[in-house]
Amino acid sequence: MATLALASWATNLTYANLTAPVVDAAVKSIYNWAGCAIGGFAQDAPQIALNTTLTSGFGGPATSSILGLNSSSSDDGHGDAFTDAQIAAFINGIASHVDDYDDTHLATVIHPSGVVASALLAMTEVVSQSTKDGGPRAVSGPEFVTAFIAGIEAELHLGLSVYPEHYDVGWHITSTTGSIGAAVAAGKLLGLDTEHLQQAIGIASTQVIGMQAFFGSMTKSFHIGRATQSGLLAVLLAQNGYTSSPTALEDQYGWLHVVSTRENASAEFAELGKTWEIESNTFKPYPCGIVMHPTIDGCIQLNNQTISSGKSISTDSITAINLRVNPEVLVLTGQTDPQTGLAGKFSIYHAAAVGLLYGAATPAQFTDQVVLNETVVSMRKLVNVTTDDSVAEDQAYVTIDFSDGSTLEKFIEHAIGSLANPLTVDDLKRKFMDQVSKQIGGERAEKAYSAFTNIGNMTDVGTLRMQF
Repeated sequence: MATLALASWATNLTYANLTAPVVDAAVKSIYNWAGCAIGGFAQDAPQIALNTTLTSGFGGPATSSILGLNSSSSDDGHGDAFTDAQIAAFINGIASHVDDYDDTHLATVIHPSGVVASALLAMTEVVSQSTKDGGPRAVSGPEFVTAFIAGIEAELHLGLSVYPEHYDVGWHITSTTGSIGAAVAAGKLLGLDTEHLQQAIGIASTQVIGMQAFFGSMTKSFHIGRATQSGLLAVLLAQNGYTSSPTALEDQYGWLHVVSTRENASAEFAELGKTWEIESNTFKPYPCGIVMHPTIDGCIQLNNQTISSGKSISTDSITAINLRVNPEVLVLTGQTDPQTGLAGKFSIYHAAAVGLLYGAATPAQFTDQVVLNETVVSMRKLVNVTTDDSVAEDQAYVTIDFSDGSTLEKFIEHAIGSLANPLTVDDLKRKFMDQVSKQIGGERAEKAYSAFTNIGNMTDVGTLRMQF
């Protein structure tokens, strides 16, 4: 029984079961998530979501932090950086995903940390201040990391059990699996027994959310925010005796069979604790659809090569930008004429144009202003895309034709950020600091980096936000 197997494994997982590489992958995933959540808060989507929830009368006691709010904690550790747990999880979830800069499990294209970490931090902060069941309880770093890994592994093994069929019919697999991962993580943190965790998994699974029609809009990140809330609510309801179905995943009319035409959850869950999927998590160097990264790599390198040779890069000097890429590139990022920065994150034409023009692809190249820039629009029109099944998803062939008749070519064998060419610790710190310092300043960004990279050693993770 898949639901029982998942709940039982998570309930019995201990920190002692975790190897050093698994813990290291978890900590990197957590601080990469934090950087995205803080930096992404500057986008319109989390701002609108926060203002809407607060002005509409939603919210309870201010227990949990919104990471990107540009205010240091007050003397009592709260200030205006805190709100109730459901809203904090919702906003951090949206902010962590809106830039499409978050982590990626390449075998499922799930961005695993956003939902799980956003829910888990909010719940941790609640627990550290709770007046129930004997009062506040400090959640240690090892306890937090164990619960985080439980949620991530649940999410990724569940995703593997239905991929690619589930994704191919149009579901946003990050949020559809994420609410279940969040429930497992939060349930682990609260110490739910196997029976109650089964119920929580069921309640989370029935709140399935997210369709690919919304990629390129604010609603894509809403999926992540809402899934965090679904996971939290599921756990709290189950903890208080709310029932669902103990076979919620594998039932004939349960999650696995309703959202996918194929599943092998029993086999996947048998691998829990044996194959740690978090070790296959990757981190993005560019804030956009990951299938575009090889092309961006190639265009940036060709930009540098062109400029160093004394040539200029313009719509006058270039006559064509020819790409040969994996077929998934056009399936996922084939928008030819994006009109917003969010839509540009799903346009291979925009990605190639900015990589070549700017020699960079940071959040600054995926704004409304840049997407509508006349030179960028003209350069996009020079991009020609050919798909080839023999080209791997982390590869690309890029050829630039110049008006003087010359050409430059670049083959990217493994894009930066891929499993074969991962970001280094230094790369990850630069990424974190670039995002976070713009939102809360360099000094506080350094403090935040120190806090999140040392999360596994903390005695009370509920006080983490007060460290920066």
